[in-house]
Amino acid sequence: MAYIDYYKVLGVDKSASQDDIKKAYRKLARKYHPDLNPDDKEANKMFQQVNEANEVLNDPDKRKKYDEYGENWKHADQFQQSGQSGRGNPFGGGFGGGGYGGGAGNFGGGDFSDFFESMFGGGGGRQSRNSARFKGQDLQAELKISFMDAAETHKKTVTVNGKSLRITIPGGITSGQVIKLKGQGSPGANGGPDGDLLITITIGEDSRFHRVGDDLFLNKEIDLFLAVLGGEVTVDTLTSKVKLKIPAGTQNGTKVRLKGKGFPVYKKEGEFGNLFVTYTVKIPTNLTEKQEALFKELQAISG
Repeated sequence: MAYIDYYKVLGVDKSASQDDIKKAYRKLARKYHPDLNPDDKEANKMFQQVNEANEVLNDPDKRKKYDEYGENWKHADQFQQSGQSGRGNPFGGGFGGGGYGGGAGNFGGGDFSDFFESMFGGGGGRQSRNSARFKGQDLQAELKISFMDAAETHKKTVTVNGKSLRITIPGGITSGQVIKLKGQGSPGANGGPDGDLLITITIGEDSRFHRVGDDLFLNKEIDLFLAVLGGEVTVDTLTSKVKLKIPAGTQNGTKVRLKGKGFPVYKKEGEFGNLFVTYTVKIPTNLTEKQEALFKELQAISG
C-alpha cells in the first residue's frame, strides 16, 4: 500500500495546531462528503483519506507516533522496545547496496544475528528475531445498504473470508464511514494481536429524499389552484405522512422546514435533523376553450 502523508492530505504544516487540523478536516470533509459527490469514486477515496488523516493527527498520542515513525506508526511500541527509528523498512536499516556485506558495514562489526539480538532484546539472536510479536494485517471490506437501512440502528450479518459476522449499523451513518471490527483481520505473527476488519459503508439513493448531513430535502408538486387559493397537502417523512397547510398565494419554490423530521443524528439517540419541503407549482396545460376563456377573464379583471 502506498504511503499517504496525512499532513498533505489535510493541507497543513507539520507544526499545525490541533485547531488548525480540526478546521482543515471540517472543510475537506464537507468538500468530499459522499452525499455531495454522488457516484464520484475519487471524492469518495479522498473522503476516506481525510477521515483517516484526522483520526491520527487529531489524537496527540497517535500524532506523536506518526511524526516519529511515519507509515510504521502503528508498530511504534515494537520499535521503541527495539530502539529503532522505524523509518524506511521495519528494521530501521538499509539492506540494499551492500548494507550488510561481509558481516559488518551497518552492524558496526557485528554479524547479522548480533544485530537482531540487540534489536529484539537478548536471548540468542535469530531465536529472538523469530519470537518478535507483530499485529496481523487489517482487512478491508465494503457493505452496501439501502437509504432506509441507514435511517435506523439495526444488526446485519456479513460474510468475510468465509466467516459470518454479526455487526450493528448505527442509524445516521453516512456513505464512506468505516466500521472497525477489532481482531477480525489477519492473524498476528508469533502470538501478536490479530488485525482488524475495516468495513466501508456505501448507502443507496432514495427516490423521494435528498440527504445532506442530517437534513433531508423533498420536492412537493402542488397544482396552481392550491397555490392560489390555499388548502392542505400530504407529504412523506421518513416514517409517516403529515398534512401541511398551504397558505393562499404560495409562490413557486417556497420552502418550509419540518423540525426534527430529518435523518437521525449519528450515535445520538433521539436526535434528528430537519426536513425541508420545497413546493413546485404545476402550471396547467392543454386547457379547454372554457378554461382558457376563464383565465382570460381573470386576466382582464386583474388588469
